[in-house]
Amino acid sequence: MSTVTVVRENLLEKVRRLLRNRTLSISVAESCTGGLVSHLITNVSGSSDYFDRGLVTYSNRAKMELLGVRSRSLSQFGAVSQVVAEEMADGVRRNSGTAVGLSTTGIAGPTGGTPEKPVGLVFIGVSTGSNVTSDRFVFDGDRLDVKRRAAEKALELLVDSLG
Repeated sequence: MSTVTVVRENLLEKVRRLLRNRTLSISVAESCTGGLVSHLITNVSGSSDYFDRGLVTYSNRAKMELLGVRSRSLSQFGAVSQVVAEEMADGVRRNSGTAVGLSTTGIAGPTGGTPEKPVGLVFIGVSTGSNVTSDRFVFDGDRLDVKRRAAEKALELLVDSLG
């Protein structure tokens, strides 16, 4: 068993324990991770006790229609931004009625990067209703590496936010 697998299993167990012990529900809105965060959460037996839904909102239209992301935020800051990550997390939480919303938006590559927003740039948002936060990361590697690292970091931030 690889170290990454062990870390992931330990992290997923922490997510499960925190959500289940606090009887919290979670919903996830993903762009650059394409459903990987939801996939990881639902790989844990019993995740239906706390996982409500996962939305892959890849297009700006989907972000606006399904999550309530403001068109102004998208035009002013871009889909890959702190503001949009926070609106995504809060929107999926509000629209699903869950206690927690988690979001990812970024540029997985290998194309799409700019000097201001390079390939590997990811914003992760967490909404608990009373608090909405986001963090910025730049991950190295190919497209799959960026997606994997972003998904795991999202789960780490979730644990830190609930911890």
